[in-house]
Amino acid sequence: MFLFDDSIIFSMKLSFKVAFFATLLVVVIGIVVAYILARKNFFGKELLDILFTLPLIFPPTVTGYYLILIFGKNGVLGKPLYDIFGFSVMFTWQGAVLASFVAAIPLMIKTTRAAIESVDRQLINASYALGRSELETALRVIIPLSKKGIVAGAVLSFARSMGEFGATMMIAGNIPGRTDTMPLSIYTHTTSGDRPEANVLVLFFTCMSGLFLYIANRLTKKVI
Repeated sequence: MFLFDDSIIFSMKLSFKVAFFATLLVVVIGIVVAYILARKNFFGKELLDILFTLPLIFPPTVTGYYLILIFGKNGVLGKPLYDIFGFSVMFTWQGAVLASFVAAIPLMIKTTRAAIESVDRQLINASYALGRSELETALRVIIPLSKKGIVAGAVLSFARSMGEFGATMMIAGNIPGRTDTMPLSIYTHTTSGDRPEANVLVLFFTCMSGLFLYIANRLTKKVI
């Protein structure tokens, strides 16, 4: 009864866990960055946009390599983190969250930015005319009117987080019972010749991805 194999169940649970926490980070940071890119003009704006978009076109191994340089035990941020707290994201499920976050945030920013830019400027100006501050206008007018794009971005980001493979393998490893998310488990079962187990995961992942794309398409139909 490979359908209920413990390793498969663990990989599914871990993937949902990683995607959940990665999406939380993506939504919070993505909305802020998208708002800044959509509503502000400043020196380096295009550079900021490029930096957040690069993981979308980078080979996953390049993204993973940069994450190691930054968050590895000898990395720019990883070394002080390890020296002070004795903690490293390397070869942990938190590392998988980090990799998924970096891979998914471009989708959130692009979708949310487009939604914010599509908000009628007359409504924004009317809010300012009524004496509301920029923060109040953002929270009461811009964000609510952009909610379909934001939700669509979150859905796509969740799906992308669950599908992250290359960067996750480099920073979190492929440790059975610890960091083997569904994509990593599919790779392991395929290379070891366990096709029935791989088939279950692939079928599940295909159906789930199709559902997420359907939801995102429905939400973005009138946004972008």
